[in-house]
Amino acid sequence: MKGTLTEHEKTVADRVLDEESARREHLVVSLTGAHAYGFPSPDSDLDLKSIHVAPTAMLLGLSPRQLNAEHLEVVDGVEVDYSSNELASVLQGLLQGNGNYLERILGAITLRASPDLASLQPLAREVLSRRVFRHYNGFAHGQLREWEKSGFRSAKKLLYVLRTTLTGTHLLRTGVVETDVTELLDAHGFPEARELVEQKRRGEKSELPEALSEAWRVRVARSFEVLDAALAVSVLPEAPPSNAVDALEAWMLELRRRRF
Repeated sequence: MKGTLTEHEKTVADRVLDEESARREHLVVSLTGAHAYGFPSPDSDLDLKSIHVAPTAMLLGLSPRQLNAEHLEVVDGVEVDYSSNELASVLQGLLQGNGNYLERILGAITLRASPDLASLQPLAREVLSRRVFRHYNGFAHGQLREWEKSGFRSAKKLLYVLRTTLTGTHLLRTGVVETDVTELLDAHGFPEARELVEQKRRGEKSELPEALSEAWRVRVARSFEVLDAALAVSVLPEAPPSNAVDALEAWMLELRRRRF
């Protein structure tokens, strides 16, 4: 079900992106959230996460500019969460292992992309490092706390824990970004979590039966264990190689020159 949108949702997404594209030059617009994670429900919102390139003159001028953008709105009955970050902060975040940014470039569902994205993607792969562990581990613990706040009943919050730990595990072990948890469950030893996916697909606020909730209060700890184990045997380097960082910077500078 990854990426499944109704015709109405597609129309709404296009309408919003047409408006936002008139305001900034998108390098890529990705569909994230439940749609990219493999457990959308009929009432899921549209998470549109973008990277844009500001004109170089704007970056060099004296007047301060707001480079990032975000807003939440309901369009024809569909909740749309749009945000966009300027290229420089994204690439800096990528070097630090920011999973939100690397997923926009390498792993989420691409709705729109400029031709420059294709040349960026191999460079982004070359700077992947074990620094991603901190992001995925930290975000997963945050989601675990949110699940606890729900009384251990929210199917969505629990799946966010599993999605995050298993995406991080897969990335550390293989160097591949996979955001769809349904593609990761069997490979990393969580086939029983498919019942959680079915529960969540019924609705955003779907709650777990008490027996299922109790079982997963014990099982969820294992997802952090597999993430820890993946770090120990990761195929990724400890830090981005310096030559790969230089290549990424050269790509960005050339892009800036062309947009002066």
